[in-house]
Amino acid sequence: MAETPDQVHWRGVHHLALVTADMDATVRFWHGVLGARLVATLAVPAFKHYFFDVAPGNTVAFFEYADQPLDSFAKPAGVPYARAAQFDHLSLHLPDEEALNRMRDRLKAHGCEVTDVIDHGFLRSIYFSDPNGIALEASWWTLDPTGRPADHSDERLFADPDPVPAVRELREEGGLRHTVATRLVDGVIEDLRREGITLER
Repeated sequence: MAETPDQVHWRGVHHLALVTADMDATVRFWHGVLGARLVATLAVPAFKHYFFDVAPGNTVAFFEYADQPLDSFAKPAGVPYARAAQFDHLSLHLPDEEALNRMRDRLKAHGCEVTDVIDHGFLRSIYFSDPNGIALEASWWTLDPTGRPADHSDERLFADPDPVPAVRELREEGGLRHTVATRLVDGVIEDLRREGITLER
């Protein structure tokens, strides 16, 4: 695929920001159990913000808010739950089956509950939770679709027998007929106004 001037060059996830009610337990699990090194911390009176390295340039970060009670919940990955309207689970990437088995054994050695390896076809995974009840997965691609042109007709990777219209457009026309527009949450706009910044709508 030829590079175009407007092509986006993603380098992974800079950070995924989650919330914890116990940063100490979070450090002990993410750094100590998962081996995701704590690489940076921020703190202001209102919150702590800690970053854990999951790959070069890629981190999972947590906020611990000061004096803010949290209404937490725990759910297994891939199971619908009304209170989890925007987030289901986080899957961390491993290089191969051996690394997946080592992570499963490492979790067990630390007394953490974890599933056996689940074969999803183009990826294999294990499932577990962190101390905050966040559903986690570790996966490796058995057939890696990333870093190369996508073949939307490859049924090994595009297995939905009734795909949404956008996928049919990609498969049949090689592009999308239209995109969608989004808006900032009102609270963000109010915060910007307090800083003297206005946005055109």
